[in-house]
Amino acid sequence: QVQLVESGGGSVQAGGSLRLSCAASPYSPYLMSWFRQAPGKEREGVAALYTNSGSAYYADSVKARFTISRDNAKNTLYLTMNSLKPEDTAMYYCAAARFGTVDTILMAQAYNFWGQGTQVTVSL
Repeated sequence: QVQLVESGGGSVQAGGSLRLSCAASPYSPYLMSWFRQAPGKEREGVAALYTNSGSAYYADSVKARFTISRDNAKNTLYLTMNSLKPEDTAMYYCAAARFGTVDTILMAQAYNFWGQGTQVTVSL
């Protein structure tokens, strides 16, 4: 079993930045990702990372603004969010899976481990 604990959420003005962290224990699974869910909307895949190769994938809505990264020594995944917009407001979740293919890595059903989420609020 893998436990995921997110941190780093908060409130920021549009154009600002935040960095989210996800601590995994007892190890970092093969595939780790960030999802977000706004009230009344479906959970959306934001960014995914294969932890062994470092290959990263992003949703079109966050490309060039968000960066997913990891520190394998600390079993920690990060999401650095720049140029934040009000539409980025959501609960952000860390997710992990022992395996996954590129065509499904931004789909929630591909993951079986989830954190409890951290709120990000972006105001004008």
